[in-house]
Amino acid sequence: MKYLNGTKQYHLTVAIDDLKVIKWYVDASYGAHEDFRSHTGSVMSMGTGAMQAGSVKQKLNTRSSTGAELVGVDDVITKILWTRLFIEEQGYGVKTLFQDNKSSILLETNGRKSAGKRSRHINIRYFFVTDQVKMGNVEIRHCPTEGMFGYCMTKPLQGEKFREFRNMILGM
Repeated sequence: MKYLNGTKQYHLTVAIDDLKVIKWYVDASYGAHEDFRSHTGSVMSMGTGAMQAGSVKQKLNTRSSTGAELVGVDDVITKILWTRLFIEEQGYGVKTLFQDNKSSILLETNGRKSAGKRSRHINIRYFFVTDQVKMGNVEIRHCPTEGMFGYCMTKPLQGEKFREFRNMILGM
């Protein structure tokens, strides 16, 4: 309550740079909960500020941070596809997803070809993302952690890092 009372003057400012570009940032925090399930954070932006944000505990346990990232994207992919279809119906085409885990990007882009012995535990249903990439519905790009909007939705941040991500989300 002290934080909320001290930040009444802050407000969300949303600006659109390009109607053809929706940026989704998805991040996962591996084994973050008491039952060792991971946590998914997602943020959608079209320029400045966050138009949509989510933070949710994953529904299953994974064996690696790569698996957690893949499950996180699968959890958010329906929102990504819905917003894409909505914007396309308005006459614009979009399809961008950002992640900070390069192993996950390889799995999502190449599917089984990038899956090694340590990733066999990943259920085949999570390669739905791979199918969406192949069909051209989603484009996945690497985003370093410093610019990853979804990062603040998965980990408790403090001090300057917290203020930096808060300002990114609020569009300040």
